[in-house]
Amino acid sequence: MSAADADNTSIRDGDAALERARQHDRAQIDRWQMKRRLPSAEAGKAGVVSSAAPAWIQQLVLAADSFIVERSRSDGSLGHSIIAGYPWFRDWGRDAAIALPGLTLTTGRYTLARSILKSMACFFQQGLLPNIFPDANSQASYNTIDATLWYIEAVRAYVEQTGDLATLADLFPLLQEAIDWYERGTQFDIGMDATDGLIRGGSPETQLTWMDVKVDGQAVTPRSGKAVEINALWYNALRSMAGFAVQLQSATSPTPTPLSTVTPSPTCTLIPHDANHYARLADRVERSFQFFWNPSMGGCYDTIDGSKGDDPALRPNQIFAVSLHHSPLAAARQRAIVDQCSAKLLTAAGLRSLSSDHPSYCGRYRGNVQTRDRAYHQGTVWAWLIGAFAIAHLRVHDDWQAAHDLLAPFEDRLQEAGVGSLSEIFDGDPVHRPRGCIAQAWSVAEVLRAWHIIDARRQQDNINDSPCLSLF
Repeated sequence: MSAADADNTSIRDGDAALERARQHDRAQIDRWQMKRRLPSAEAGKAGVVSSAAPAWIQQLVLAADSFIVERSRSDGSLGHSIIAGYPWFRDWGRDAAIALPGLTLTTGRYTLARSILKSMACFFQQGLLPNIFPDANSQASYNTIDATLWYIEAVRAYVEQTGDLATLADLFPLLQEAIDWYERGTQFDIGMDATDGLIRGGSPETQLTWMDVKVDGQAVTPRSGKAVEINALWYNALRSMAGFAVQLQSATSPTPTPLSTVTPSPTCTLIPHDANHYARLADRVERSFQFFWNPSMGGCYDTIDGSKGDDPALRPNQIFAVSLHHSPLAAARQRAIVDQCSAKLLTAAGLRSLSSDHPSYCGRYRGNVQTRDRAYHQGTVWAWLIGAFAIAHLRVHDDWQAAHDLLAPFEDRLQEAGVGSLSEIFDGDPVHRPRGCIAQAWSVAEVLRAWHIIDARRQQDNINDSPCLSLF
C-alpha cells in the first residue's frame, strides 16, 4: 500500500467514525424528543405537547451521554454506571443516584436507567450504597449517609416515569432491608434516633454528607448529628416506600404494561408489604422535622443535636426539604426557605455552599490543595444545586417563567471550561469563574431535570385551560 493509499484509508476511517458519532448524537436527540411527546406521570394522562427546545438544552442532552459507562456487576454480568465528573472522578454512589433521573429519565433512556439501578443494587452492604464503588485495585467505601436515600428517590422517579412495577418488585426487598438498617443502626453511627424518628450519623471527625472534605484528618464542614437534607431525604424515602408498598399490593400482574417502552424485567412474585409501617414512621418524622425550624432566621438549622449543638449556618441543604417529591414542611415555611436561599445563596452559576456573610465564607476557590479543600464547601458555588432550587422556586411561587430564568445563565456556562458541558463548581464571588471538574454529571443532570419539569409546567399553562397537575 502506498503512502497515498494509507492516507486515503485513514480519511475514510475518520469520515466513517465521524458519521457514526453524528448518528449516535441524532439518536440521543430523537429519543429525547420522543420522550417529551409520551404520556408520563409528570405530564398527566394527556401528555405534554412538545415544542422546540433551546439549542443549549439539546447540547445538555448530548453531554448527558458522556457520563454513562459500562460496569461489571458482582455476578459477572455487564451493567452500567455514571462517572461523577471529568477529568479525574470515577463512579460514586451518591453522585450516580442524584444524576440518574436527569441523565437517563429526562432523556428517555429508561432501559439504561434500569440497568444502572440494578448495577448499583449489587453493592449494598448493611443498608448502605457505597460512596465509592470498587474497582480492580480497591474496595468499596461506604462512608455516606445519604447515597441510599438518594437511590430510593431515583427508584421512585424511575417507577413514576415508566410504570415498571416488575423492576420495583425486584428492588423492593433490598429497599426494605436498607430502611430496616437505618431504623436499627448501621455503620458510621448512622441510624434512627428512637426518641424522634430522625436520622443521625457521624462524628466531628467523619464526613458522611455531600459536604465531605477532610484536611489533616479533620472534616472541614463537620455535620455530625442530624443534618437537614438527610432527614428531608429520610422523610421522602419513607413516603416513597409507603407508596411502593401500595403499588405492589394493588398490582394485578407481576409484569404490568409500563407507560414507556422499557422492557420489563423477569417475572417477580409480588408479596404483600406493610405500607402502614412506613406511613406511620413518616408521620412521626414529619412532626419531628419541625425541630429543624429556626424562627429567628426564618429557615432551617443546617444540623441539630450535633456535638456543638444546633448549627444555624445558612447553607443550601435546607432547599431539599422543599424540592423533594415529598416535603415535610408546610407551604409557608417552604416559601421562606426559597426566599432566604434566593437572597443569600443564589448566583448565576448555582447556589453558594455557605452564605457570604458567614465568618468562614471563602469567596475564591484557588491556591494549593489544602486551601482549595477548605473553600470547597465554605462558599464555593455548586452548579448541581440550581436544579433543586429552581424546582423549589416553581413549587412555592408557581411562576414557570421565573423558574426558567434561573436556568438561563447556564447557556453561557456551556462555553466555559469544558465546552459543551457544565463545570462542577464556581467561585463564590463574582464573576463566578468555573473551577473543579470541567464536566460534572450532576451539574448537567440537575439542570436538565429542572428544565424538563419547568417546561412541562409552561406547556400546561399555555395549552390547557384546566388547573395544572402536580409535577412533583
